[in-house]
Amino acid sequence: MTDFFRSLCRWIDNVNEWVGRIVAWGTAVVVAVVFVDVVMRYVFNTSFVFTQELEWHLFAFIFLMGAGATLLKDGHVRVDIFYQRFGPKARAWINLLGVLFFLIPGCYMIVVTSLKFAHNAFSIMEGSPDPGGIPFRFIVKGFIPAGFVLVLIQGVALGIRSFFTVIGHDLEPEGGD
Repeated sequence: MTDFFRSLCRWIDNVNEWVGRIVAWGTAVVVAVVFVDVVMRYVFNTSFVFTQELEWHLFAFIFLMGAGATLLKDGHVRVDIFYQRFGPKARAWINLLGVLFFLIPGCYMIVVTSLKFAHNAFSIMEGSPDPGGIPFRFIVKGFIPAGFVLVLIQGVALGIRSFFTVIGHDLEPEGGD
């Protein structure tokens, strides 16, 4: 049975690792877009709505789609005053309870409520209301449920690993694979 859970956790990790690599390239793209926008504003004294909207579309992509990979790498901000001093079993308890009582219900609520929002945007192929804006606003709205699904499944993997640590059976041997 532990082999099933180990495989499931690794599959989830691989999904978020893969998405995280795509998001990393997205950060390079947003840097280039912001650079172009700044040069256009300060050198040529002009700006384009499309460029400005592209910036926030890319930021939305990075933050929403990268959140699962950030959880995988334990990169989310938390108050570590006590957590860092606890042993592995106490940390596992905190992670397990946090996943069960906060992460899963919160992600579920956001996914369920954002699905209709995204569906409506896709059904009308929603675009920017501004002249010269991006005609694909529906895509960025689709990142909301997708991003929270990635966080949700990574939270499930964290919860599974934490549960096995609590009961004294680490899923991953020392040193990873």
